[in-house]
Amino acid sequence: MPEGHLIHRHAREQHAALAGQPVQLSSPQGRFDPSPYADKSLTAVEAYGKHLLYHFIDAPVLHVHLGMRGLFLRFADPTVPPRRGTRLRLAGPEVAYDLIAPIRCEPLPPDAERALRASLGVDPLRDDADPVEAVRRLTAAAVPVGTALLDQRIWAGIGNAWRAELLFLAELTPDAVSVGDARARRLWQLAVEYLALGRDAGQVVSDPTAPDERWVYKRERCRRCGSPIRTWQLGGRTAYACPVDQPAVAER
Repeated sequence: MPEGHLIHRHAREQHAALAGQPVQLSSPQGRFDPSPYADKSLTAVEAYGKHLLYHFIDAPVLHVHLGMRGLFLRFADPTVPPRRGTRLRLAGPEVAYDLIAPIRCEPLPPDAERALRASLGVDPLRDDADPVEAVRRLTAAAVPVGTALLDQRIWAGIGNAWRAELLFLAELTPDAVSVGDARARRLWQLAVEYLALGRDAGQVVSDPTAPDERWVYKRERCRRCGSPIRTWQLGGRTAYACPVDQPAVAER
């Protein structure tokens, strides 16, 4: 599933390419009704966690969630015909984006938009993110920190790859239950810093000196110390940790 850094990258790119002008919406697949958006100008493309929100003048907010298989195809020539399986095409004068296989592509009335926002936690890549609230939500979770990080009601936008790499950088084992304020603040600072690097690079970047490498995620051995990576199921996903660099910790 695309994690928050890629969703924010999509929002930034599409906002720059399409906002401020009429955007033509179509659904070659026929599973989305574009009529409420006919001849409407797009004012903003907003990312919140793993969700995209498209704001139009005099039209409902358009909500997109890519899920596990969803993706965007970009066409520099908007006259290129879309694939038949395209759920939604967003076409401006100079560029088009085709949305393939999302789990959500729907108009949101105001009450549904409010409910969506209320359901989401603090997003490390949003300008309105509250670090104090982020720490409060994480430390209040009575579950292992690795489970909490995948809960979008606590922090929005974190997926399994970022969970593994951020916890390695914070020297926290995913199954630690009590991490304390200091460690939670450190983990939040790492999320803010590294997700921004990932957004700009278009991939998970947990080591700026080797952006294509990972410390523990989907590795057999720790890239730092060479120890065999420990893997187990946690929060419905495979957890990865180095037993040397991510020992069990006491709250502090």
